[in-house]
Amino acid sequence: MGKIQEDNKLYSFLRPYVDYHVRKAFRRCEVVGFDKLPKNAACIFAANHTNTLMDALVLLRVSREKKVFIARGDMFKKPTIAKIMHFLRILPIYRIRDGFKSVKDNNAEIIDKAADVIHDEVKLFLYPEATHRTKHSLRQLSKGIFHIALKANDDFGHEKPVYIVPTGIEYGDYFRYRSTALVNFGEPINVTEYVNQHKDETEAVIMNGLREMLTERMSKQISFIPDNEENYEAIWEMTKIKSGLKGNLKERLDRNQETIKEILEWKEREPEKAKDTFEKVDKFIKRRKKKGISVTSVAKENIATTVLWKTLVAILGLPLYAATAIATLPIWLVTMILKNSFKDKAWGNTVSFGTEFVLHPLLMTLCVVLTFCLLPWEIALGCSIFYYFSYLYLIDFTEFLRRWKSDIKWMFNKKLRTSESQKILRF
Repeated sequence: MGKIQEDNKLYSFLRPYVDYHVRKAFRRCEVVGFDKLPKNAACIFAANHTNTLMDALVLLRVSREKKVFIARGDMFKKPTIAKIMHFLRILPIYRIRDGFKSVKDNNAEIIDKAADVIHDEVKLFLYPEATHRTKHSLRQLSKGIFHIALKANDDFGHEKPVYIVPTGIEYGDYFRYRSTALVNFGEPINVTEYVNQHKDETEAVIMNGLREMLTERMSKQISFIPDNEENYEAIWEMTKIKSGLKGNLKERLDRNQETIKEILEWKEREPEKAKDTFEKVDKFIKRRKKKGISVTSVAKENIATTVLWKTLVAILGLPLYAATAIATLPIWLVTMILKNSFKDKAWGNTVSFGTEFVLHPLLMTLCVVLTFCLLPWEIALGCSIFYYFSYLYLIDFTEFLRRWKSDIKWMFNKKLRTSESQKILRF
């Protein structure tokens, strides 16, 4: 095999198709800070890992530039899978849990390959948390990214600076297909400069310093709640309700961060009052979920007006919704079956993406061929257009109906709306 970053005609041919389907997987997808990244430099991107394969696909779509990813080594055990991963420009990295022998025998070579990737100014992406988790927080960062950065700096830091770029991926919902995604690039860490400033320190000390700096900067790119925070659920509930859904995705993130900061400062000033409040919020969360009420309904200021216009839209949209449900039955039925086979619900969006990616084009082709063979071209054209948009309409309208039902439940649940817990959510 040649270098993983070398041009590949088949890969280049498939990229636009993949990017197109990634875009379809989200109602809204925004990128912030990519245009401010260092030029003529070697860049390693450190991203939080919350949504399995979708994290890589979202990052891939950020730009048309070449990108190489690093994934956990246990995925590369079978030779066929390893070849597919190489084609997809994914390198393995082995962890202690994979065995000391795997780490010793393989990682030195992988680090050399990774350093070569960024030497060629191809963007290298990895997840220093080393595993995915659907949580607005960060695990302790593993050392792999710093080994790569220091190796690269030793090899060619005198030619071009080596940077680590803190990268945040913020999803509107970890589990619902066609939610939102924000990719937020932060202030890069100049590794070359940092090493030069700490020449008298050992490699271990330098790594720890870089890790502290990267952790701090990555936390600024997401709605970050400290990993050791025992009141995580209550704080996130209060944040979502106070921040709401207005504005673009970056504005929502900024409001989330400000609200979390306010809550944590309030907790520090008034720990007893905060403890009492968090207990009440936890009870409120349980009651809300038991009633099937979404937190987005709780965050609405004028619930009656919202229910009124949504009811009208629901009535008008239901006939088309029924038609799209019938037309796309194979896609959503297969998706449901596959989703239920995964114990880890974090794979739900990846499954939804993969099923649509494979089945929708096949069924679309079948629809076009059959309708143009059997029907007048005007009707066949209309059927083809309908089928093209049908699955997206089905998914979006399903979500609309879910929120509509939630809004109705919230509007008529006076006891829950006027409870003490609900009032103090807007502390």
